[in-house]
Amino acid sequence: MTVDLRVDLNGLTLQNPIIAASGTYGYDDEFSVFCDVNKLGAVVTKAITIEPRPGNEGARIFETCCGMINRIGLENMGITEFISSRTAKNGAAVQIVNIAGSTLDEYVQLAKICDGKVGAIELNLSCPNVAHGCLEFGTDEKALYEVVSAARAEFSGHITAKLTPNVTSIEKIAVAAQKAGANAVSAINTVKGLGIKINPDFTKEIVRGGLSGRAIKPVALGAVERIAQSVDIPVIGMGGIYTLDDVLEFFAVGADAVQIGTANFTHPDICEKLADDLAKFMEDNGFKTLDELKARLR
Repeated sequence: MTVDLRVDLNGLTLQNPIIAASGTYGYDDEFSVFCDVNKLGAVVTKAITIEPRPGNEGARIFETCCGMINRIGLENMGITEFISSRTAKNGAAVQIVNIAGSTLDEYVQLAKICDGKVGAIELNLSCPNVAHGCLEFGTDEKALYEVVSAARAEFSGHITAKLTPNVTSIEKIAVAAQKAGANAVSAINTVKGLGIKINPDFTKEIVRGGLSGRAIKPVALGAVERIAQSVDIPVIGMGGIYTLDDVLEFFAVGADAVQIGTANFTHPDICEKLADDLAKFMEDNGFKTLDELKARLR
């Protein structure tokens, strides 16, 4: 039996629901040395900003129990070089460009530059809004609505709003993204955390940043369930996905597709494996389409 893994994310059709998450898969196909990237549904680029960024100094990754904390600092080549160096791909995997800004105007510029050159963008809304006391765009309904609607006015393609879990009501934030014109939302971004190592001489090393990995999966599942019950647009779930069972759990609470992040660091072929595992599971259990599987799980 041939199974159909296609998923329509409100105007963006992927050959399957397995997506490599931003910040974990480079710019495009760096992981092709480990696996067949074209077997994925999509690849989200690392965050791209207006100007090139060197990233944070010092320790950028701190391993924790069942996860890791990162403080990369949005290291990237900048939008101009990214667009000029980007080449058209003939593979089946879709490229989604993650964009990040410190002001509303930067998001507008990025969306305008991307329009007509890329088909889909993901708005990184966990960036500090320097014009408003470094409040993260994604933690304030009004700020999020403004940036999503401004990007929508400049970009004719598919827009995903990536939501932070560091809020009181993520469902209200998701509703604001939908009202502003987002085609879909992805959740969750990393959870604020702190890693500390006390040395034998009692000095200590501290890393403050975003916690990801298996440790945050229960938080992510809860957020995805609440979002899916609150909006009518597709929800892309992420947070601690390593196995097919994890994927099925996200489908069960309302996710339409999933992104794989931290697992890529230790299992660089994990996305391809999950796509294959999902196809085999559907075939073995008599599901012809992804929608059939999701309906049964729900």
